[in-house]
Amino acid sequence: MNRHHALANGYGAGKKRDDDVYYLSEKSDLESKYIWGVNDLVDDEKSDSVFGRRFEPRKKAVYNRNRLIRLALLAVSFIALLLYFFFPSSKNLASLSSTSSTTKSRAGDELQTLRYYDLDDVQGTSVGWEREERVLLCTPLRDAAPHLPMFFSHLRNFTYPHHLIDLAFLVSDSKDDTESLLTRMLEDLQADPDPSQPYGEISVIHKDFGQAVGQDVDNRHGFAAQAGRRKLMARARNWLLSAALRPYHSWVYWRDADVETCPFTVIEDLMRHDRDIIVPNIWRPLPDWLGGEQPYDLNSWQESETAIALAETLDEDAVIVEGYAEYATWRPHLAYLRDPYGDPDVEMELDGIGGVSILAKARVSRAGVHFPAFSFERHAETEGFGKMAKRMDFSVVGLPHYTVWHLYEPSVDDIRHMEEMEAEKRAREGQEKEAAELARKVQQTFQTVDKEWEKDKAAIAESVAKTKQKQKPSGETSDEEIDDGETNEGPAQVASPGKPVEDDVKPVAFDH
Repeated sequence: MNRHHALANGYGAGKKRDDDVYYLSEKSDLESKYIWGVNDLVDDEKSDSVFGRRFEPRKKAVYNRNRLIRLALLAVSFIALLLYFFFPSSKNLASLSSTSSTTKSRAGDELQTLRYYDLDDVQGTSVGWEREERVLLCTPLRDAAPHLPMFFSHLRNFTYPHHLIDLAFLVSDSKDDTESLLTRMLEDLQADPDPSQPYGEISVIHKDFGQAVGQDVDNRHGFAAQAGRRKLMARARNWLLSAALRPYHSWVYWRDADVETCPFTVIEDLMRHDRDIIVPNIWRPLPDWLGGEQPYDLNSWQESETAIALAETLDEDAVIVEGYAEYATWRPHLAYLRDPYGDPDVEMELDGIGGVSILAKARVSRAGVHFPAFSFERHAETEGFGKMAKRMDFSVVGLPHYTVWHLYEPSVDDIRHMEEMEAEKRAREGQEKEAAELARKVQQTFQTVDKEWEKDKAAIAESVAKTKQKQKPSGETSDEEIDDGETNEGPAQVASPGKPVEDDVKPVAFDH
C-alpha cells in the first residue's frame, strides 16, 4: 500500500520544485519513484486485495438493513391501525402520547410557569355573563355564624354562572365558630351534585385587626365607635381585595353576610348599567308597631354645600358619618328617594356609597382606588372609596328604586319597647283569663232560672186564659172588654224576676 508522508506545512516530503517539469521518461518506475522521493513499499504489479475490500461499498448489507427497517415500520403502523379501529380505548393512549410529545417539544420553547395576561380583555362590560367575565365576590366576616345559613342560601340562588364567580372571605376577630362553619358549608356547596352549584376558586383568609368594638347594634352603630370602626373595616377590605384579586377578574362584588332579601339576579341587574361603581338602595323590614320598614344604609349620598362647609371646620383626622345628629350634613340620601313603584333602572349620581352591596369594575381597584383606612376628605372606608373614585373620574351611581333588604336587628330601645309590649300583653292575657275563670265559677255556683221562669210565665198565661173562659157565660166580662185598652182596667201585668210591676198599672179584678 502506498504511503505518502506529509510535512507540518501541508506539503509532501518530496515537494516538487517550481522548476520541475513533468515529462515522459524511459526510466523505470522504480527510478522515477526514487527521484521523487516516494518509498516503494509494495510492488505496483501486485494487487492490494485488503485495500480493495476495505473501501469497497457494501451495498448489499445496507440495502438489507434499510429493507428490514421499512418492514418493521410497516408492521408497527399496521398494528396501530388495528388497535385504533378495533380497540377504541387505544385512542386515548394515542392522544396522550401525542400530547406528551407536543408538551415535550414545547418545553424547550417556553417556560410552563410563565403566564401572559391582557388586561384590556378584563375591562368589564354590561353583558359579562355572555362574555364569560369573571366576578370576585368578597365578604368580610366577624362573628357571623348566625348569618351564614342565610348567606349560603343566597349563594345557591344566584343566577350569574357560578363557575364564573370566585369567592373570597376574610375572617377576623371572631369569637364564635364562624371559620369552621364557613369551611363546612363551603365543602357542602362545592360537593353539590348539581353541576350548576359549585363556584370557581375559593379563598378563606384569616387576619385579626384587634377590633374591640362589639357586634351588637349599639356598639356597631354608636356614634363614638364609628371613626375607629370604619378605619379598621377599611383595612380588612383592603387586605381581602389585595389577596384575592387576580389578573383575570373583570368585576368585584362586595356583599355583606346579613342581607335578608335580595333579587337572585342582582349581579346581572347591576352589571347591566355598565358603571364603574354601582350600589342598590338598602332598606330593612320592621315590626308593624315600628312602621313596617325603614331606610337602613345612609352612607350612599350626594355631596352638599353644608357638608363641604362642615368638613372645613373639622380636624384633618376627623371622619364624617351619616345618620347622626352630631353631623348635620343635609345631604340627599339614596335611601330616602325610594319609590316602591318606581323604575328600578333609574340612576342617581353619588359621592359616597354604603358597603352592603357594591358592584365595581376590577379596573377601579387596579387604578389605585381603595378603601381609605384614614381620613380622606373627612371620610373613610366605603364613603371614602366613593369619594376617591369620583376624584379619579370614575362613575359612581346608585339605584334609588332597586331595593335590597337588610336583616332587622333591634336596637336597645327597640328591645326595651318590645319587652314593655310583651309585659302589657301578658297582663292583658292574665286579666282575660281571670275574668273567664270568674264567669265559670259564677255559673257553677248559682243556678240559672231562665228556663224555669219561662215555664212559669207560660203556666200563668194558661191560667189566665182558663179564667177568662169561665167568666164568659156570666156576661159580666167579655173578651173584648178584657182586651180593650179603653177600659180603666188594663191587662194583667206579670213582672219578670227582679223587675217590679209599674205603679200606674192596676191589677185586674175578678168577681166571684
